[in-house]
Amino acid sequence: MNIITEKKLAAGLSISSNAIIIILKLIAGIISGSISIISEAIHSLSDFLASVLTFFAVMKSSEPADNNHPFGHGKYEDMSGFIEGGLIIFASLYIIYEALKKIFLHETPQINTNIGIYVMLFATIANILVSNILFKVAKKSNSISLFADGEHLRTDVYSSLGVMLGLILIKITGIYILDPIIAILVAIFIFKAGFTISKETLNNLLDGSLPPTDIKKIESAINSYSTNYTIKYKDLKARRCGPEIDIELTILFPPKMSILECHNICDEIENSINKELKNTTIMIHCEPENENIKQND
Repeated sequence: MNIITEKKLAAGLSISSNAIIIILKLIAGIISGSISIISEAIHSLSDFLASVLTFFAVMKSSEPADNNHPFGHGKYEDMSGFIEGGLIIFASLYIIYEALKKIFLHETPQINTNIGIYVMLFATIANILVSNILFKVAKKSNSISLFADGEHLRTDVYSSLGVMLGLILIKITGIYILDPIIAILVAIFIFKAGFTISKETLNNLLDGSLPPTDIKKIESAINSYSTNYTIKYKDLKARRCGPEIDIELTILFPPKMSILECHNICDEIENSINKELKNTTIMIHCEPENENIKQND
């Protein structure tokens, strides 16, 4: 099975599992009257919408470059991840709003906790399984949208588990105001995850640089050849575009080195960088070394 097919299957699995979980949570929330369960249903609805976006993004990003998109379609994945982060943030704010209404308007009636406990347990187990599959495929393919979807489901794992434990506590103590309080705690956790995803994908959409750790890997790959060939570099630029990493730099060679030698060294450096970062597109410009030009710090 090729990686594109794996990505599509993973995205489709996420859509299917989210659809089932939404229905179960809505039924449990309506029957039990629990705002924390309904908040989880809203959270899962945002998961479902995000999964649909992910499926669309994976389909588009898998298309080859064309005349209208000569650099490929990788940005679709970053766009999908950014929208997913926004959906998570919106869902968290809505949950907080509804929970605060329950607290300040004293709308905390008795709730039936049993059905909610069973549904939350099922949702927790299902999302653990599906998110692990998404992370595995995302790591293999460098897919930012599958990774964002996996993070989305992982927040659902923790929030579902938190709601389940809260319902158990309510069942034991009979303190029903705990229900909206739990919903607020879940919403804060969800908001943090959404903000992180949005921040990372927005950086990619705006062609922000790679993290310092990745830049160090590129520099190390170049510097490993500096001792033997006395080469230097400048104008290093690197960005992520969906599952791909675009890198541009200029390498300064000794003036008497042949074009063939320069070319072979560049190939070796490209292979070394790709081995570290995977899925890279590297453009190297060669120049003769000038004593007035200093190497990048």
